[in-house]
Amino acid sequence: MAEELKAWFDKRFFDGFADALAQEAGSFDRKAFVREARKELDDLELMDRLRRAADLCGKHLPGGFGEQLTVIRAVMPRYAGEFRALIGPEFVARFGRHDPKQALPALAELTCHGSGEFAIRHFLKDDFTKTMAQMKRWSRDRNHHVRRLASEGCRPRLPWSFRLECLIDDPAPAFPILEALKADPELYVRKSVANHLNDIAKDHPDRMLDLIETWDRQNDHTAWIMRHGCRSLIKSGNERALALLGFSGKPEVDVTDMVVKPSVVPWGGTVEIAFGVTSTSAKAQRLAVDYVVHFMKANGQTAPKVFKLKALDLAAGQSVSLGAKRSFQERTTRRHYPGQHGIEVQINGVSCGRADFILTAPSEVS
Repeated sequence: MAEELKAWFDKRFFDGFADALAQEAGSFDRKAFVREARKELDDLELMDRLRRAADLCGKHLPGGFGEQLTVIRAVMPRYAGEFRALIGPEFVARFGRHDPKQALPALAELTCHGSGEFAIRHFLKDDFTKTMAQMKRWSRDRNHHVRRLASEGCRPRLPWSFRLECLIDDPAPAFPILEALKADPELYVRKSVANHLNDIAKDHPDRMLDLIETWDRQNDHTAWIMRHGCRSLIKSGNERALALLGFSGKPEVDVTDMVVKPSVVPWGGTVEIAFGVTSTSAKAQRLAVDYVVHFMKANGQTAPKVFKLKALDLAAGQSVSLGAKRSFQERTTRRHYPGQHGIEVQINGVSCGRADFILTAPSEVS
C-alpha cells in the first residue's frame, strides 16, 4: 500500500505535471524541472515527493511568488480531489509565508482542490492571532471546503503534521470556529469538527465537555458531532461524557459465551468475536459496547486499541447476542506482528471479558 501511495508522484506524474506548468508559464525550464524531479526519486517517501514537487515549482517557475502563484492556481484544478492537489497549498506554505495577504486567499481557493490543512499551520506558527482571525471568517464561508479548513487546519493534534502546542495548552481560541460549525450541513465539515473535539478531549476533557454541553442535541447534525467528538472519552468510560450522551453509568450486565475464533489466525486472516450481554439491572440501561484488540508490538509487548461496536438500549433482564470481525490484512495505518493477541469486551468503559488468540507469522502460512 505504501508503494502505491508513493506512485502518485512517479516519473510519469512529474512529466505530465511539467507539461501542465509549461502550458501556463512562458519561460519555464521544463527539462531542468523533470531532471531534478526524477533524481533519486525511488528513495523518497510520499510526503517527500510532495515537498519536492512544491520546491521545484518555486525554483523553476519564472518570477516572484505572485507570478508563480498565478501558474499554480491555473494548474491545480487539473488535480482536484486528488492527493496531488496538495502541491498547491504546500507551495504556498513554502514560498508565501512572507506575503500572507496573497497567501491566505490563495489557500482558501486551493483548498477546494486539495486541502490546505497542513499548509495553514505554518501561518499559525508565524502569526497566530491574525491567522486565527482569518480562520474564524472562513468558518462562515459559503464553500464547505473553506469551512472545513477553518476547523481542520487548527486541530491541536492533526495527524501527519506538527502539533500546535499553543492550542494544546489552551484550546479556547478555536472555540468560536467550532461553535460556528456545530450544525454544519456537510458531513465533510462535521467530521473535522468531531475530530477537533476529540483532539481537545485528549488534553482538556472537561473544557471540551463544557463547550458542547449546551449544544442542541435535538439537531441531528450537532448530535452526530457530539457523539463522534466524545468517542475517546466514551471508550475510556468518562462518566461525564457518558451522561451527556445519555448512557448509563457503570454497566449492570453479565457477558456470557464469549468466543474468539479461530484461536490461531493465519497471517492476513480475520478473527471473529461473539458474545452475549444480559442485563442484571431492574431498569433499562443505555450502553456503549466496544471491543479492545490488544495488538502485539515489535518489542513483544501488547498495546490496546478500542473499536466501537454498538450503542445498545437494554431493558431490565434482557439478553442480546453481539459479534464483530477484525481483519489482519496489512495496511499503511497499522503494522501487524505475530504472537499472542487479546480481544476484550468493554461496556461503558468497563472491561467485561477477554479471550486471547495467536496471529501466525507470514512464514507459517502454508
